[in-house]
Amino acid sequence: MRDRLILLPGWGMGVSALEPLAAALRGLNENLRVDIEPLPDLASSTVEEWLDELDAHLPDNTWLGGWSLGGMLAAELAGRRGEGCCGLLTLASNTCFVARDDWPSAMAPETFAAFLAGCRADPATTLKRFSLLCAQGAADARGLARLLASAAPAPHGLHHGLELLAKLDTRAALQGYNGPQLHVFAGQDALVPAEVAGELLALLPDVEVGLIEQASHAFLLEDPHSLGAAIHAFFHESDHD
Repeated sequence: MRDRLILLPGWGMGVSALEPLAAALRGLNENLRVDIEPLPDLASSTVEEWLDELDAHLPDNTWLGGWSLGGMLAAELAGRRGEGCCGLLTLASNTCFVARDDWPSAMAPETFAAFLAGCRADPATTLKRFSLLCAQGAADARGLARLLASAAPAPHGLHHGLELLAKLDTRAALQGYNGPQLHVFAGQDALVPAEVAGELLALLPDVEVGLIEQASHAFLLEDPHSLGAAIHAFFHESDHD
């Protein structure tokens, strides 16, 4: 179903955070069905278990997309499904969220470890801090942070998603997936370095990579209509390839 897109939210964000973008996309193409699905609620941080859960519940032969952790999971699922996925869209999704020797453009391991410890000890306070980081760099960072905090899910069990985030490395999945790919990053992102855009393009020279210079990690809420127009144009181009 090339006219259907499944979107997955990021860690610590509910489905409502993706609704403005979904609405913009629906407004641009009345034939495009856009569904927002929550992340699995699992007491596990095993990558395969999360992918098995998504694979069992998400329809085949659609576009897969997501924001941050949601985009990383969409990438892994696209790599698993191959021709059973029509295309891939990621928004502010690094290939590795935590820095590695061969992928340094990511969060420092010690910073992530402190964040994870905070999540285990006081998840509600950690979610508020996370909302501020997501909005950092936005024109109205304070207002955007409040909006993100209001969209956050219940704080219980969130550390499993963070542990998963530290394990994911989507490079093999992205390189093995032959369908159309669009990856969009933000120039002022406090969580995913803007340099990732160039490094991903070097890794995957045949895919589309975009960088919105003056935007935060939550850029999809800053200007959903402009982002929707760019995604719509990419979908249209892919349909004619």
